[in-house]
Amino acid sequence: MKALEEKILREGTVLPGNVLKVGSFLNQQMDSDFIMEIGKEVARLFGNEGVTRVLTVEASGIALAVAAGIALHVPSVFAKKHKSANMPKEVYTASVYSYTHKETYEIAVAKEYLGSEDRVLIVDDFLANGNAVQGLMRIIEEAGATLVGCAIAIEKGFQGAGDKLRAEGIRVESLAIIDSMTDESVSFRVQG
Repeated sequence: MKALEEKILREGTVLPGNVLKVGSFLNQQMDSDFIMEIGKEVARLFGNEGVTRVLTVEASGIALAVAAGIALHVPSVFAKKHKSANMPKEVYTASVYSYTHKETYEIAVAKEYLGSEDRVLIVDDFLANGNAVQGLMRIIEEAGATLVGCAIAIEKGFQGAGDKLRAEGIRVESLAIIDSMTDESVSFRVQG
């Protein structure tokens, strides 16, 4: 998605530790119209796959998952990172290490929101080491649901998780794949 690459170059900032800050439009302040365009692109890519649920991890993936869910006309579900009083006892769980926060979370999805009849599309803002996607895949497997694929806004291709998932036969569609980052530049993979 050329528009996403251009927005990253214009508004993104590379921070130490290979962290790309896109808070001005994607995950703190959100460009609502642009988020909806991402949702439409995800629907274009996965619209013929019979998706019944869009799944993400809180918090940064929620806006993209909702936009994709709207465009696909299906519910969006997010895995919670923290236990709360309103979380039911019957949940699917997985441990996920956050590269950005340097912390392990026990993510959880209420069993009432995901079942064996579901065809699930994972949607997230970033794919770096693949920990969040792997955790969500474990939850989908635990539910007996079917993974349709993964729609990612920004993939850090140089970290290899996307290519590893593709090699395992998982459909991964990333709207922008970064091949390299320095303090001065971001280089994107040419996608066919």
